[in-house]
Amino acid sequence: MTQHAIEDEPDRVLAAVAEDLGRGDSYVQTPVGVYFGTPGQRAADPYFGGAGPERSGCTLCGGCMVGCRHGAKNTLDKNYLWFAEALGAEVRPLRTVDDVRALPDGGYAIAHHASGAWFAKDRQVLRARNVVLAAGVLGTVQLLLECKARGSLPALAPALGATVRTNSEAILGVTSRRKDVRFDRGIAITSSIHVDDNTHVEVVRYSDGSDAMAPLSTLLTDGGGRIPRWLRYLGTVIRHPIDYVRGLWPFGSARRGVYLLVMQSLDNSIGLGMRRRWRRLWRKALDTTPGEGPPNPTYIPLGNEVARAFAKKVDGVPKSSVFEVLFDVPTTAHILGGAVVAADPAHGVVDGRHQAFGHPGLYVVDGAAVPANLGVNPSLTITALAERAMSQVPVKPGAEARAAIAPAWEAARIADLEAQVAASGSQSLQIRRRPH
Repeated sequence: MTQHAIEDEPDRVLAAVAEDLGRGDSYVQTPVGVYFGTPGQRAADPYFGGAGPERSGCTLCGGCMVGCRHGAKNTLDKNYLWFAEALGAEVRPLRTVDDVRALPDGGYAIAHHASGAWFAKDRQVLRARNVVLAAGVLGTVQLLLECKARGSLPALAPALGATVRTNSEAILGVTSRRKDVRFDRGIAITSSIHVDDNTHVEVVRYSDGSDAMAPLSTLLTDGGGRIPRWLRYLGTVIRHPIDYVRGLWPFGSARRGVYLLVMQSLDNSIGLGMRRRWRRLWRKALDTTPGEGPPNPTYIPLGNEVARAFAKKVDGVPKSSVFEVLFDVPTTAHILGGAVVAADPAHGVVDGRHQAFGHPGLYVVDGAAVPANLGVNPSLTITALAERAMSQVPVKPGAEARAAIAPAWEAARIADLEAQVAASGSQSLQIRRRPH
């Protein structure tokens, strides 16, 4: 990870908003997995002692969220998958898993087909002693629910789908009325603040031309109280007709706008289950259900306050999700949980090693295992959990020789982490080398 050191107008505005709220000391520039070498020029791998692929210096195009076009972002195909293939793993892309069936003599049969194919789906079945699911919450939880319902994985814990976290989020935004601004330059996520002990806000940008999300936003409207939110929204449109009409034209919104991702570490949740839906011709599809404890918020007042303060400083229009203002349905960029880590199957789906209760050798190693709202971007947490889980899987006998290339780049990675800890003066992070 590299501490981002380039500030632009959105970062300075966010810092000023934090100062106005008396939380100026919470402003921080984000650590990111981006290579800041000479812009656009290729260089030897800087992360793993040269054992990985070449990288290209970041051009600050802002395209991190829609896919780095220049090879600067430290994506999976340049780290974990790169070394997995070097160690003998076979990557089969563009396949969809239909079923994971527990076999009587141990192990699993995994049925899969070509993704997106209408005809000639090329259905295949693989057998494996151990299976790792890492399809994200919506992919992993849906597959497990389907497998449990059809009896493929009958012993899955009853807690499956019960505790799903939305990171207690709201996705807000600001679009400047000015024509001379360029908010799209930089990297996607550059800085963040904590506006109180539970609420974290980060500024997010997209590259010029990435305007597809603009129609999903509209004029910021508060919730709560006796007046229905949709009625408040109509009042907002009547009071600001020009801003409303301008917002219907999406082109240029990425250039002149930013998103404000509001995240909280409060305890609230929803659930996930399979229900028959009319839009799926009454076939069962994944749907939300009530969760355990308080429901996730559909309106975060402090988040709206930050959006309005930000908009005022850039002559902008504060915005929120169409689904929030019309239907009081919240949005999230970081759905978590549904197959959470727990001490027993009454409270979760996988144990401390991420192995499913009732099905040894079946692992859930993605955001579905995260049991709480983190209040921050969960990428590093998921990475840490995955590394810890995999470090506890015994090395297959005879496979030690294939790991011969691993110590060099892992030593370089750990040395880099230790240098970061020393530079920060923190002694709280303990780094343990994994056995090979």
